Amino acid sequence: MGSWRRCWSSWLAGLALLVGYCSAEAAHADERPNILLCIADDWSYPHASIYGDEVVKTPAFDRVAREGALFTRCYCAAPSCTPSRAAILTGRFPHSLEEGANLWGFLPTRYNIYPDLLEKAGYHVGFTGKGWGPGNFQAGGRTRNPAGPAYKSFVQFLDECPKDKPFCFWFGSTYPHRPYERESGRKAGLSAERVRVPLIWPDCPEVRHDILDYYFAVQQFDRQVAELIAELEKRGLYERTVIVITSDNGMPFPRSKANLYDWGTHMPLAIRWPGVTRPNTRIENFVSHVDLAPTFLAAAGLPVPSDWHGRDLQPLLRGQARSWRDAIFTERERHAYVRQGNASYPARAIRTERFLYIRNFRPDRWPAGDPQLVFAVGPFGDIDDGPTKRVVLAAQHDPQRRHFFELACAKRPAEELYDLKKDPDEIHNVADRPEYATIKQQLAAQLLAWMKQTGDPRAEQDDDRFDKFPYYGNPAKSEKAKPR
Repeated sequence: MGSWRRCWSSWLAGLALLVGYCSAEAAHADERPNILLCIADDWSYPHASIYGDEVVKTPAFDRVAREGALFTRCYCAAPSCTPSRAAILTGRFPHSLEEGANLWGFLPTRYNIYPDLLEKAGYHVGFTGKGWGPGNFQAGGRTRNPAGPAYKSFVQFLDECPKDKPFCFWFGSTYPHRPYERESGRKAGLSAERVRVPLIWPDCPEVRHDILDYYFAVQQFDRQVAELIAELEKRGLYERTVIVITSDNGMPFPRSKANLYDWGTHMPLAIRWPGVTRPNTRIENFVSHVDLAPTFLAAAGLPVPSDWHGRDLQPLLRGQARSWRDAIFTERERHAYVRQGNASYPARAIRTERFLYIRNFRPDRWPAGDPQLVFAVGPFGDIDDGPTKRVVLAAQHDPQRRHFFELACAKRPAEELYDLKKDPDEIHNVADRPEYATIKQQLAAQLLAWMKQTGDPRAEQDDDRFDKFPYYGNPAKSEKAKPR
């Protein structure tokens, strides 16, 4: 009898331990926050009302920023959709991702991505809209988009999410990517007269209304975010969810998207994290999109891979960061197939509070693409087609306006340096001025050190390997896609 009682007692103790372990695991799962990433397509800083723009209205973005943190110095890793999204997913700069550094490429499976790591740790993951891409993820050996399993909607995703699991969802909007409905901004009641036209484009009605149509598309993205927030509130999930709102790269205008100037790389970013960030927090430190993946893993209590380049943003969000970056780095390789030989326009940049230094590795090439159609898009095809591009291209024949064409399309020197205190629109290259020689040398050295530290092939062997990777995009006026 004593033996039986001891056996029964041991069984009960084991059962209690098992129940306790399962309860602890369930509690742990409940404590881990949900993660919602809302990513716009071609949206530049500072085009949100909370940043002070007087025309565009972004109430959902503003709400998240007011209830959490608003970042004023967030930068994408590359001003091109595919590599920018790859950097977000991997926490690594694109030059370290081989084929993942180019538009219309693929992301090799040997690189860890945060949705997979979170899924293995018990998260329900998925995406809708534009995930990683454009590109061919199957060519890299993946069976699904790197952003996760595809869902028709956020509602479907939540309906299928187990109640005992936290979730991580990627909402990829196609706004404010071109094309735009002409006059959509004016019809929505937006004022062209109040638009601030950067000094890099002609100030004319065509450009003002093009910006207005872009603003209307930004507002469409913001409305989508508002619908996601409403769904979270409806299900009682709002206070348990980290919400991150940003863009992949800059606005689809000349000298913006696919360029390392601020109009191409400076991103809106707001993060709401209940229990971590105080309302109305304003963060002016330099942050990069490569910081998002480490932050998501840390939120889930997971270790950050040692070969990732980003940093967990929680010290900034909690107001506990004693030191942070004093500079940010951006880059680009091949955007579209718009140069003979499918060549890239490789460049790297360092941005500090006062200066922007750019190193153009192939100054003999056209930065916006060849003047004639090569394969994709059209002439100067790294600039998306639209009214502003047409105005800028027409300016090449107007002596009074030709400088706008040259800013966007003319060949550039190997080094560019801009004094942002005196030249916020980054128009006057002072790289050759003697009074800037010392700072140029310092920034060039910092840039090279970063390239070496992060394993950039161009730091040691500048062999144009990125130009040899396949391009899966469509030729101009054709629906058939094939590697080139």
